[in-house]
Amino acid sequence: MKLAPKIVTGALHSQNKGACDWGWQGLLAYGCHSFVVIVDPKNVQVIQVLDKHKSNVVKVKWARENYNHDTSSPYNLRLVSADASGVIITWDVIQGQSKAEFSDGQRPIQDLEWLSNQDASHDLLVALHPPYSLILWNADTGTKLWKKSYTEPLLSFSFDPFNIRNVAFLGQDCIVFVDDFSITKTPSSNGKKFYISSPSSQASNIKAEGSSSSLDKKSTSRNLAKRMSKMLVGEVSSKRSGEEESVTLNECLQLEFHRACRHHLILVYPREILLLDLEINQTVGIITMERTGSPFVQVLPLRQRDVMLCLHENGSITTRVRRKTNVITTPASEGVGAFDDSPPHVSMDVAYDMRCQSDSLRVTRHSKVVGIACCPMFERSVVLIMTDSRVIFWEMLMMEPMVHNGRHSHSPLHTPGSSIPEDISKLSTTEKLPVITDVAPPKLSLCDMIGQSQVMTPDNQAFQLGKGVALKFMMTGLMSGVSTPITVVRMCPPLTTKNWSIYQPLLAIGNNSGTIQILHVSSGQIEREYSVHAGPVRGIEWSSLKSFMSFSYPNPGQTGLVKNELFMVDVLSGKLTTLRNNHDHEPPIELLRISYLKQYFVICFKEKPLELWDLRSLTMLREMGKSIPRPTALEWSPSHSLKILKRKLLAQTMAESDKEGDGILSKSSSDAMTTSKTSTGGQEMSDSSSDPMGVQKVSMKEHFVFTDGEGNVYHFVVEGTSFIDATKIPAESGLGSISCIAWKGESITFGDSDGQLCIWDLKGRTSRTLPTHRGWIKKIRFAPGRGNIKFLTLYNDGVDIWDIKDTKPELNGSVKSPREIAKIVDAEWCGSDRVALATTNGAVYITDLTLKNLTSPVDEWDLPGQLWCPYMLTNKASLLLKYLLQHQPWNTEYSLKLEGMMDDDVDVQTAINNQLNLLDGDVSKYIGNSRFGTAERCLLVARLFGDESDLLFWTVALHYLKLEKLQPSSKGNNGSRERDRFVPPTKETSDLVVLDNPEDVAKRQIVEQLFNDPPLERYFDTICSNTSFQKYQLDRVALHDSKRATYDHTKKCAENYVMLGQTDRAVQLLLETEPESDQYYTDCLRACLVASIRSSGASQSTIKLVATNLIANGKLTEGVQLLCLIDKGMDACRYLQTYGAWDQAVWLAKATLGYTDCCEVLKRWVDHLCSTQVNQKSKALLVMLSLGQFPKVLEMLYGMRQFNRASCFAEACMEFSLLDMTPDNKSLVEAIFLEYARQLINLGHRKASEHYCNRAGDKGKQLMKEVDILFS
Repeated sequence: MKLAPKIVTGALHSQNKGACDWGWQGLLAYGCHSFVVIVDPKNVQVIQVLDKHKSNVVKVKWARENYNHDTSSPYNLRLVSADASGVIITWDVIQGQSKAEFSDGQRPIQDLEWLSNQDASHDLLVALHPPYSLILWNADTGTKLWKKSYTEPLLSFSFDPFNIRNVAFLGQDCIVFVDDFSITKTPSSNGKKFYISSPSSQASNIKAEGSSSSLDKKSTSRNLAKRMSKMLVGEVSSKRSGEEESVTLNECLQLEFHRACRHHLILVYPREILLLDLEINQTVGIITMERTGSPFVQVLPLRQRDVMLCLHENGSITTRVRRKTNVITTPASEGVGAFDDSPPHVSMDVAYDMRCQSDSLRVTRHSKVVGIACCPMFERSVVLIMTDSRVIFWEMLMMEPMVHNGRHSHSPLHTPGSSIPEDISKLSTTEKLPVITDVAPPKLSLCDMIGQSQVMTPDNQAFQLGKGVALKFMMTGLMSGVSTPITVVRMCPPLTTKNWSIYQPLLAIGNNSGTIQILHVSSGQIEREYSVHAGPVRGIEWSSLKSFMSFSYPNPGQTGLVKNELFMVDVLSGKLTTLRNNHDHEPPIELLRISYLKQYFVICFKEKPLELWDLRSLTMLREMGKSIPRPTALEWSPSHSLKILKRKLLAQTMAESDKEGDGILSKSSSDAMTTSKTSTGGQEMSDSSSDPMGVQKVSMKEHFVFTDGEGNVYHFVVEGTSFIDATKIPAESGLGSISCIAWKGESITFGDSDGQLCIWDLKGRTSRTLPTHRGWIKKIRFAPGRGNIKFLTLYNDGVDIWDIKDTKPELNGSVKSPREIAKIVDAEWCGSDRVALATTNGAVYITDLTLKNLTSPVDEWDLPGQLWCPYMLTNKASLLLKYLLQHQPWNTEYSLKLEGMMDDDVDVQTAINNQLNLLDGDVSKYIGNSRFGTAERCLLVARLFGDESDLLFWTVALHYLKLEKLQPSSKGNNGSRERDRFVPPTKETSDLVVLDNPEDVAKRQIVEQLFNDPPLERYFDTICSNTSFQKYQLDRVALHDSKRATYDHTKKCAENYVMLGQTDRAVQLLLETEPESDQYYTDCLRACLVASIRSSGASQSTIKLVATNLIANGKLTEGVQLLCLIDKGMDACRYLQTYGAWDQAVWLAKATLGYTDCCEVLKRWVDHLCSTQVNQKSKALLVMLSLGQFPKVLEMLYGMRQFNRASCFAEACMEFSLLDMTPDNKSLVEAIFLEYARQLINLGHRKASEHYCNRAGDKGKQLMKEVDILFS
C-alpha cells in the first residue's frame, strides 16, 4: 500500500470551460481550478493530477501522434496546458513534472493548438493571445519562434486539416482567413476579412475584398439564389449595409474547419449550424434547431465518417450523419435550362440527419457542462465534464433498426459491408490470403460500425453486403470528484500489526450539503458517497475500520437552539443508525470524541453539560453535573494500562473455556487476547464495528481531560457506567483560552486562541510554552505510529508540522494559505508521514512532512484498474510490444506472450506481458488470424496504440493492396483501375465472360467479393482513387452550380465545367451573362469557342499557341482552360506545377487524366512534397501507395529509416503476392530486413533478430555471428 503524495480535485471553476481534451494516447485531460486532471476512460479512474499553475487552467491539449515512432521518437505522454494569467506549461504526465514553462508577459490565452500536418517538428505549438497576437512556440524548450499581430480582435482559430497554410480566425464581428501560415517565417499578410450577411430580396453582394462588381438589382435571372440565407461577404460590401440585413457574428459560438471534407467551414450559432464552402464563400448546408429543441453549445466534427457530434444546452449530445445527397451526375442536356429560371428538381444542399441522441441532464446553476471531448482514435466515445466535478462517458453502439408494422423502417445507415462468402472453399489454398477464420473482426471504431453515407447506394456491392443499423448512446461511465465546499475530513483508525491484512486507508470527507464521501487515499479515487445529513457535516469520528459517527446541525437562529443530528454509518452497507433522535431544540453539539478502546464516546454542547455514552450499546450512560464548566477542548487518554487489560481478558477467556469443558485456549480466544502494538492504544483487530477488541464483556478504565474557558484542566476517569475519579489542575500561566488538546504517550499538547503551544511532558513532569505567532490554533493532531510524536497544528492561515525532540518541538514543515495553497479548511494525518489538507477550492492534498511535495509519478498511485497504455511503458518496452503484436514470423503460432528475454530485460518482459493480458477478448482472438494478414494486423495495432501516423499509413496501404489484388494497375491500356468497381457489370460484359470456364468465373467472383473494399473516406482527399475523386468533384461542381448568385460565381462554375470536360453546361452558363455586363461580348465569344471545338488539327495548334501565350503573360487559369478544351490536360498540369499551383494540378490530374498521365503528375508532386522546403514525406508516402507503386514505397521507407514499417509492408506485399522479386527488389528487401534485425537486437529480442538475419542475405549471416556473441 503506497500513500504517495497526490491531489484529489473537486468542483470546477467557470474559467475551466472548454479546458478538456481526449488524446490519441487514449487518456482524457481536463482543467479543474489550477490543476490538470488526467483520467483513464477505460477504467473510469483518475490516474494523475498535475499542479504547477498559479491561476485557473483555461486550455489543455494532448500532443498529436502523427509521426513515426522509433527509438529516437518514442511513445510518450506529452500534454500542454495554459492558465488565465498566460502561463503555458508542457508536462511529463507520467512523472507529474513540468518540462517547460513559458508565457508572453502577463497576456492571457484565447486559444491553443499543437501544429500537426507537417514533418518538421512534433514540438510546435500555436497560441492566440488577446487581442490579436498569434505566437508560434517550441513547446519542448519554451522558445518563441515568431509572433504575428493582426489588426482585428480575434477570439479563436482553426487550422485547415487539408492545408497547413490555411488558418481561419473568429473575430468579434467577422471571420479572418490567412493563407500564408508557415513555420519558418512570420506570416506577412493580415488576412482577408469576411462578414456574414443575410441578403434581402433586393440586393445580394458576395464580394471579396477590393472587388467592386455587383449584380444588377433589376436582373431576374437568378432570383432563386438570392433567397439563400447566409453568405460570406468581403469588406467593401459590408459598408453598404443600408440595403442588407446584416447578421452579426457576435453570437457565433464556434468556428471550426470540417474534418472530413475539404474547403468546408462550420459556424455554430445557438439555433443553427452553418456549413460554408470556402471555394464559393457560401452556405451549402444549414442544420437548424427544432423549435422546441435545446440550443447548440458546441460541435465536434468527426473524421472517419462525415458525422458531427453536437452538444446542447440541456447536456444532451446528438449525432448527425451526412445525408446521401440527390446527386445530379449528368448536367442538363443541350438547350434545356440554359435560360430556365425554375429551380432544379432536387435539392443539392448538404444535409445532416439526426441519428441518435443521449439523455439530457439536469442542468442547474451549479451543474453545467463545461467541456465535451471525443475519442479521436475510435470516434464513438464522448465525455462530458460538469461543473460539479462529474465526468460522464457516453458510447455510441450499433443496434438493429426499429421495426414498424412487422417491417424494418428504412435506415440509410449501413455497416461498411465486408463479409466472407459462404462458398469460399472453392478458392485454392495456395493463396496466403485471405486467412479463413470464423472470428469476426472487432468493431472498434465508428468506421467499423457505419459505412459512408455518400457511397452507400442500393446498387453498390458494399451496400448489399452490409446491413441496416441504427445507433444509440449508452452511458458507460460516471465519475465524480470531491463534493464542495468541504467542512471536515477525518482519517480512519491507523494501520497496526494486527489489522494490516484487512486495512484500507479511508478518509471521510464531509461537506456543506450533508454528504459524506469516502476517499481511498492510496488510489486517489472516491469510493463511496453517503447522503447522511440535511445540513452541513460538522464533525466525523471513526468508531472502527468500517463505521463512523457524524453530527450536523443547521446554522443557529436568534435563539441559538438547533436540532442536532447524530448518526452511526456502516461503511460497507451504508446503513444509518440514528442516535439522540428526540431532541428538537437544544444548543449545538461542539465536540464528539470516541475513547481509544472504543468503549465510550463523549458529546460536548455549546451551553449544556456533556454526555457520556456507551459505544457498544449506543446508550447514554450519564450527563455531567451542572456545576462542571463547559469544555472548550477535550481529549481521551491513550495511556490506559495494557497489562491490566490483558490480565482481565485472559481471566475472562479462561472462565469461558472452562465452561466449554476443554480448558485449553482455543484459537479464537488467543486472538481475542492480542492488543495493538501502537502506542495510540487498542485499535481494531477484527472487522466488527461493535466489538473491535474482544473487550465486549470486560469494561476497562479510561481517562479523558478537558479544559474550561479559564484554562483549567480537568481529568476524569470512567469505568463501567460512571465517572469514578476527577481532578482539577489549575491553569497554566500565560495561556489564553485553550482551543484544542492532543494526547499521545507521555505528551499532552494544548493550543490557545492566541497561537501559543503548551507541551506537557507527563513523564518528566515538565511543561514548555512556545509562541507560534500564527494566531488562533484550530486543531492539533498527533501522527499515528509507535514512538512517532510528530504533530500538526492548523491555523487560520495554514498548517505547521512539528516533531518533539527531547521535549522540545522542532518545526518540520509549514505551508501558508492562501499564499502558497488555497485556504485550508481542515487537516488530518493519513499515515505516519502523510498529511491530508482540505481546501476551499474543493481539493484534498495528500502531502509529505515538508507540505511542499504535492504530486508523484503515476506508478506510485495504487490504482484499482490496470491500465492499457503503451505510452507509460519504457521506450524499449513500448516498441517491442508493438513489433510483437504487428507480426511474428519467427513463431510458428502467433502468441500473445513474450518469452526468452535476457536477464537484464526481465522487467521489460513482465511489463509487456501485463499489457498483453489487458487486451480485449475479441481483439486477442482476431489479431492472431486476421483476415488480410500483416497489413490488417498492423492497422489494428495502430488503433490500439493510438498511433495516428501508423493508422493513416496502414488504412491506405490495406485499401490499395486489396485494390491492386483485384485490378492490377500495371496491366491493361490506360490502367484498368479507371473502371468504377462499384458499378455492377453490364449485360455486354457478362455475356462475354461466359466463354470462360464457369469454375474460373465463380472463383473470380469470390475473389472480387473478398477484396472489394469501399472507397476511402473523403478526408483522404487526393489519396482517394480517381473514380471516387472524380465523382465527388462532379457532385461539388453541381452543388456550386445550384448555388450561383453572382457573376463571379457563375464564371467560376463555367471554368470548372470546362476543365472537367462538361462543355455543354459550360456553354449554358457562359451565355447567361447579362447584356449590361462588361464581360457580355467576351463570354459570348467564349461560349462559341467552347461549343465549336471539335479537335481538328489546325485549330488545336492555334489554341495551344494562344494558351501558352496566355500562361506566359500571367493568365494561368485562362490558358489551362484552353488546354483542357483540346484534351491537353497533361500539359495543363505541367504548367500548373511549374507555376507552383500544385493543389490545382493534382485536382485536375485526378479528376480528368488517365492512370499513366495521372501517375506522372502525382510523381512530380511526390518529389515536391519530399523537398526540404515542403517536408511532407509522410504525405508523399500515402500518394505513392495510392499509385500502387509498392517497391517505390519500400524504397522511401528505407530512406526515411522507418525499418519496422518497411519490413511489415514488405511482408504484407508478399502475402498479397504483389512484390515481384527482381534483383533490385530482392536486395532492397534484404537491406530492410537487415536494418530491422539490428533494431530487434537493440531491443533485446534474440529469436526475432535471428529470423530477420536469416532473410537478409550474406550481410545477415555476418550479423548472425554478432547476435550469437551478444546473446551468449
